[in-house]
Amino acid sequence: MKKSLWLLLCFGLLFVLGCQKALPPVDIEAEKSLIKSVLDNYVAGVEKEDMDLYGKCVAQDPDMVNFGAMGEPVIGWEALKQVMEGQNAALSETQIDVADLKIHVSADAKLGWGTCLWNLAAKMGENPISLPVRCTWVLEKRDGAWTIVHFHKSVSMK
Repeated sequence: MKKSLWLLLCFGLLFVLGCQKALPPVDIEAEKSLIKSVLDNYVAGVEKEDMDLYGKCVAQDPDMVNFGAMGEPVIGWEALKQVMEGQNAALSETQIDVADLKIHVSADAKLGWGTCLWNLAAKMGENPISLPVRCTWVLEKRDGAWTIVHFHKSVSMK
């Protein structure tokens, strides 16, 4: 009797598992390409001082925490927007050369992260500045699109 019950349970479990809909395979390379596009647009938003483009790349969560290259943590979209508007007012002719970009995607393609190095060149008034910056990005897939939910930048002291 025990053996029959055990077999019935095993077949029932196999039936339930067999009826579950299989998830389509994730094209990791395609997801990496989509993430790269978001990061490219982020850089373009900074270079062009385009807050609309910048805002499309970054989650507008009130509790997200980001770290710029210097200063205190930036908490929430409104604070980040103020920081970027201040940066746009202080800098001109901003150019960012991106190097050593590495992008990773979780197996379920819901989370992505990347690292890269920036050489940020700009003018502050009439004075040229150049900063080597290390960047780390965390992205989440929301409503079918990748968005930056966290970033951390630091000035590299080579």
